[in-house]
Amino acid sequence: MKQYPLPFLEQFTCEVLLRMGCSPADAHTATEVLLSADLRGVDSHGVARLSGYVRLWEKNRINAQPNVSIVHETPSTAVVDGDGGLGLVVAPYAMQVAIEKAKTAGTGWVSVRNSNHYGIAGFHAMQALTHDMIGISLTNASPLVSPTFSKERLLGTNPISVAIPAATQPPFVLDMATTTAANGKLEILQRKQQEAPYGWIQDKDGNPTTSPNGVKDGGALLPLGGDREHGSHKGYGLGAVVDIFSAVLSGANYGPWVPPFVAFLEPHPHPVGEGLGHFFGAMRVDAFRPADEFKSHMDTWIGRFREAKPVEGQEKVVIPGDPERELEEVRRREGIPLLPAVVDDLRELGERLGVKWDESQI
Repeated sequence: MKQYPLPFLEQFTCEVLLRMGCSPADAHTATEVLLSADLRGVDSHGVARLSGYVRLWEKNRINAQPNVSIVHETPSTAVVDGDGGLGLVVAPYAMQVAIEKAKTAGTGWVSVRNSNHYGIAGFHAMQALTHDMIGISLTNASPLVSPTFSKERLLGTNPISVAIPAATQPPFVLDMATTTAANGKLEILQRKQQEAPYGWIQDKDGNPTTSPNGVKDGGALLPLGGDREHGSHKGYGLGAVVDIFSAVLSGANYGPWVPPFVAFLEPHPHPVGEGLGHFFGAMRVDAFRPADEFKSHMDTWIGRFREAKPVEGQEKVVIPGDPERELEEVRRREGIPLLPAVVDDLRELGERLGVKWDESQI
């Protein structure tokens, strides 16, 4: 795979978003969110998805110039309406609302409706870190997941991210789907023409399959755990909580009514809400104990876990956020690797919108 410098991808992505009609500020924000995924190694949610957002915009399912607003609030809570905008723009706005409320109330909680796919959950949770706050980010997603014991697709991959500040140690950043694997990982396997691990997918009859096209062929992703014997009911429960907090609470679509990310599938003809839903939380550490004291103890917590004796064949115990942070350092320095299929897709997208993919700039 060829590696592309971050500034090159930033310029191309921003120009595409401007051609969609995004304001310069929104294009900049969306670019930052999108490329944070590539930097942190979540390649399925980075520039590889840019054409997907454009296709939704072309089908009038994304509003490039939304009036994102607070439609209901209390001192510590709010509901934000994304006006059909890019989730890459709506989510940072809503997270900032949660942070501002936490500054005065100690905690801030925001549920969002009428939005779209918001990129990686971790980006939004991490916005709280510089304020000595704990950040929480959840979103529901296209129904590709079958609940335990079901053949129907009723939930999304519904990720959870929690970012917790420390003092001298890097922050603790959990960012996980509530499925055994995120759908984006299947997309990568499809591009590489590789099989999926056992326990990721079931076919249309509910039987395990290793085909990376299992979901496309009418099957479903499986909740975290894979099957009942390995705890899939727990992943199902976590995904359900994300769906309820993100959508039932805000007035967005939930369960099987969540609109699909792919443009070639039409939204449900009888929606129960508006768009996609998210949920954000910000908790001021000093609303519980002095921030410096807490962060010192987080250093102790992280340090002790780093010292844990690894099992044979493993180098070390990993703290949530370590792999992404370490990879980001490398990719900022060496560039972001893109599969040839992704490059071809971006080049074709640029030609369609009049944005040149000019590798002579590299």
